[in-house]
Amino acid sequence: MVPRKMSDRTMTRQVLLFISVLSLSSVHGQVSYSIPEEMAKGSLVGNIAQDLGLDIKRLKSGKARIYTGDSAEYIELNKERGVLLIKARIDREALCEQTTPCALHFQIILENPMEFYTVTIEITDTNDNPPIFERSEMKCEISESAIAGARIVLDRAVDHDVGVNGLQSYSLKPTDHFSLKSQSRSDGVKNVEMVLQKPLDREKQEQIILILTAVDGGEPRLSGTMQILITVLDINDNAPVCAQVEYKASISEVAPKGTVLTTVSASDTDEGSNGRITYSIPKSGAAHLFEVNKDSGVVNLVGFMDYEKTKHYQIDIEARDQGGLADNCKLIIEVTDINDNVPAINLMSKSNVISEDAKPGTVVTMINIQDPDSGENGMVQCAINENIPFLMKPTANNFFTLVTDSDLDRERASEYNISVTCSDEGVPSLSSSVTLTLQISDVNDNAPVFERSSYEAYIIENNTPGLSIFTVKARDADWNQNARVSYILEDSSVNGVPVSSYVSVSADSGVVHSVRSFDYEQIKDFQFRVKAQDGGSPPLSSNVTVKIMIQDQNDNTPQVLYPVQTSSSLVAEMVPRSADVGYLVTKVVAVDVDSGQNAWLSYKLQKGTDRALFEVGLQNGEIRTTRQVTDKDAVKQRLTVVVEDNGQPSRSVTVNVNVAVADSFPEVLSEFTDFTHDKEYNDNLTFYLVLALAVVSFLFITCLVVIMSVKIYRWRQSRVLYHSNLPVIPYYPPRYADTLGTGTLQHVYNYEVCRTTDSRKSDCKFVRPCSQNVLIMDPSSTGTMQRMQSEQNILDEPDSPVEVCYI
Repeated sequence: MVPRKMSDRTMTRQVLLFISVLSLSSVHGQVSYSIPEEMAKGSLVGNIAQDLGLDIKRLKSGKARIYTGDSAEYIELNKERGVLLIKARIDREALCEQTTPCALHFQIILENPMEFYTVTIEITDTNDNPPIFERSEMKCEISESAIAGARIVLDRAVDHDVGVNGLQSYSLKPTDHFSLKSQSRSDGVKNVEMVLQKPLDREKQEQIILILTAVDGGEPRLSGTMQILITVLDINDNAPVCAQVEYKASISEVAPKGTVLTTVSASDTDEGSNGRITYSIPKSGAAHLFEVNKDSGVVNLVGFMDYEKTKHYQIDIEARDQGGLADNCKLIIEVTDINDNVPAINLMSKSNVISEDAKPGTVVTMINIQDPDSGENGMVQCAINENIPFLMKPTANNFFTLVTDSDLDRERASEYNISVTCSDEGVPSLSSSVTLTLQISDVNDNAPVFERSSYEAYIIENNTPGLSIFTVKARDADWNQNARVSYILEDSSVNGVPVSSYVSVSADSGVVHSVRSFDYEQIKDFQFRVKAQDGGSPPLSSNVTVKIMIQDQNDNTPQVLYPVQTSSSLVAEMVPRSADVGYLVTKVVAVDVDSGQNAWLSYKLQKGTDRALFEVGLQNGEIRTTRQVTDKDAVKQRLTVVVEDNGQPSRSVTVNVNVAVADSFPEVLSEFTDFTHDKEYNDNLTFYLVLALAVVSFLFITCLVVIMSVKIYRWRQSRVLYHSNLPVIPYYPPRYADTLGTGTLQHVYNYEVCRTTDSRKSDCKFVRPCSQNVLIMDPSSTGTMQRMQSEQNILDEPDSPVEVCYI
């Protein structure tokens, strides 16, 4: 036995070799050699480098080595010469026994880069094993009365070589009385036997010595011999003769053991051992009840008699001399009856299994009742236990059948113990009983049943593919193969994609695994059907609906819709100096595409030019004044608001809000000029104005199409897309609702764009949402600021289109 430690190390080495073979990039090579066995150690097998087209340097640099797996290493690689040499003596018989052809298989592995070559070395047989007999001498006895043609099977010789080097023929000497006959079996083994050619005469020759020789076909030929010693036996000319041909005796069935019945005798006129007589009762007779003394011929009772079983016996008693000759006489024994037997129950069928789909009336077994008594003592009635679906019916004299009385159900009862009781009509009545254990074999009549009528499972988005989600479980009331349940994912689609690209189901365990990583924002739930199928023939199955609920993670940062943060323009909200406490300056509008508390947003004022002047609504993002505006307050106010969701961990975004504290535009013009100095001056103003005009035109047309679509199909929701990078006009989706459900930007924003005929002297542009004041500053603008206010009737209409005017 190979030590466990070595086996583990070998297994590890095989695994590493397998992995390295899989990663090979070079083409595998193969070379074969043929060598005779018993070559001396160090003998040359072949030039492996030349045969594989390898350089000697490559063998050295690649650290060439031989891998043989668990096999002993008989071959070694000489990397200096690039040849294969004999490492250990190879005995073909020890290596392959009778298997042909016999070959060694190993691999040569090179590294940097990894290369893999297969080498096969065929070991040819040499005639190094002579035929061998299992024993050197064989003894046998043959009577001189044996006739010509009698056969004696001889021992076969064994030659471990194969092919022509193996055993080829036998010869026998001398051949005065016997000839040799060999016969090849289908498996190639040759049987050899000796045939008597003429009768033997013990008086002339009492013993015969023969030599059996086995020869192989090798060069030189090898042979093995066995001596056969034959003893000729004498003929017994006279057989014993019995004094009487027939003897008679009687005995009661309750007679004790040892009772003498009679004495038989015989005589033999031969002398010596051939005249010595021994008596015996053949085993085929009643040797278990009667015994005869082999020397005296006295017959005794050694068992118990039973009249009901046997009323009389006829026993052959054999008288045999030592020469093998015999004579027979008959002993007839009459048994007297006594009533002492109970009914005997015999099951005619040994089958103890019946299928559960057997029809009522199916015969389970037949029972034969034997009561050796006569008259009423031999009349028997049988019955079985109650409350079982079986019935006992009498069919013929002393025969009963056990049949099914109703339908069987293995799932309700898989086994029945049927007690059969038979009683005779004697006084007192004698009875006997037997219990028949009957197994109900299963039929695939139950489909698998899931533990639930439907399943719901939850999985958090951004999961790892291959994650176990949950397990569906079905049970089958059948047994064995019929109850072996396999789970199959039924073909269906989710959003046009096969459900198999979403989940997979383990056929054996019913474990549902995710195939991909889910995104709650793309898909919130989906359902599919799993089929449970048993292993019966034909198989039965059932289905169950599984619904997977995707749970949201806080993986999206809040997005600020208003005010728009741009780098090429400056948007300012105007607050008059006469504004009271609580004056609504503006409202920060943000959304989070997550759901639940991950989308609950809170607004905080992070920093500001004058933190004591403004506050931000925690829930609604409204920026209001906290005190009365004074003349001492700076015209230019800059606020930084942090929008944070309620996820764990939370995500946040910051927005900058510019506020102008002034009653008129000229008052703040000079102050906000400093804002523009902080920005990078854009020399190509005309290009950006043209670009802004084109984008606004596109947005105008898009809004018209969307509004018309809403009115035609009466959609209740609209898709909000905001991708504008223009510094002049921010875009807000109509009626966008915040996460608190209070709604923001409830009125449509109307925009106007005004340009002079000279694009290099464009007036400033601004936007006013609802009835609030919005100041929009262009860093490159040198003209005067204009203030525009939308008409009240337009603001009150939620579906009013965006207006664009050109001057």
